Amino acid sequence: MERVLDRFLRYIAVDTMSEGSSGKSPSTPGQLELAKIIKSELEDIGMSDVYLDKKGYVYARIPGNIDKTVPVIGLISHMDTSPDLNGRGVTPKIIRNYNGKDIILNERLNVILSPEEFPELLNYKNQTLVTTDGTTLLGADDKAGIAEIISACEFIINNKIRHGEIKVAFTPDEEIGRGVDFIDLKRFNADFAYTIDGEEIGSLEYETFNAANAIVTIKGKNIHPGYAKNKMKNSIIIAYELQSMLPESERPEYTEGYEGFFHLNSIKGNVEETTLHFLIRDHDKEKFESKKKLFRKHVKFLNEKYGKNTVKADIKDIYYNMKDKIIPNIHIIEYAKQAMKKCNINPEISPIRGGTDGAKLSYKGLPCPNLFTGGHNAHGKYEYIPVESMIKAVEVIVRLAETVTGK
Repeated sequence: MERVLDRFLRYIAVDTMSEGSSGKSPSTPGQLELAKIIKSELEDIGMSDVYLDKKGYVYARIPGNIDKTVPVIGLISHMDTSPDLNGRGVTPKIIRNYNGKDIILNERLNVILSPEEFPELLNYKNQTLVTTDGTTLLGADDKAGIAEIISACEFIINNKIRHGEIKVAFTPDEEIGRGVDFIDLKRFNADFAYTIDGEEIGSLEYETFNAANAIVTIKGKNIHPGYAKNKMKNSIIIAYELQSMLPESERPEYTEGYEGFFHLNSIKGNVEETTLHFLIRDHDKEKFESKKKLFRKHVKFLNEKYGKNTVKADIKDIYYNMKDKIIPNIHIIEYAKQAMKKCNINPEISPIRGGTDGAKLSYKGLPCPNLFTGGHNAHGKYEYIPVESMIKAVEVIVRLAETVTGK
């Protein structure tokens, strides 16, 4: 327990918040700082061909130690944390022998992690939880995955576990959608891989959203409000009108499971100009295309109503549902299920209501489903992770390496 916990605590101490407006890779210097720490640690535990490239990607491998030919498996986690909440100065709380009651994260700010609001907490009574102090996110997404992969590799090497070749990679900027933009798949050279980037223990995911982002710019006309009749064109009001035209029932706060959504993620503006950032998501490809079509239809209507080029929408696809690429390689899901069962874990297969590096990798020719880290409530001040779940993730990775050999 203390081994994987110590690694995790050291990693979350490094500020690796990614920055979407940066044109660099990695987008922030803290990610490169963590990459150097990871590189050194991989070398210390005896991994081969450890390499940190100029873009901030870390690669390494463990040569196989069996005589027969088996698939080369890959393990991937990302180093950045979400820019949705501050990731600087993370000060974790360690709750040993959790008693099932409210956890006061921050008394001054009245931030409480309560099983009334988060009932899954009760699944972890008598376990050790790592939480935030109520002012930052924790960083279990995905520094827990990094700690688990490295701990599993160390165990495999030290205990001479029988395995084929194992490749690992740690990527920057996953949280801003650029996690595998510069990955060197020739260097990585695995037959298939797993991102260790899921949530609660047992989760096994190979379906993601189809995802698009829409950047909308609305041009208004500012006139002194005292003399604005029949002259002013308020871009803020038009922005509100666009949002109100989208189906209310298809917002994130009203959807679950396979239901897609339109999400107004940010808005900034004044009478003269307003910019909006929308997320458009759906697991079903036809529904995804219909959502984009509906969005464009509303933009067209507003331009007809308020004048040509009043509203401009730049809609870009970001990633696609990796299910279409995993189903032809369903044996890799069976490997993961077998590994979990060997660890007395019931695999819980469910769709990801988001995306992972694995989605883009699968479309780059590397099938890559997602395995659990054990974390909960990612991207916010209520984020926490049970250490026992992290240990189980380490065990699953070790058993996965064995399972691929046919053992």
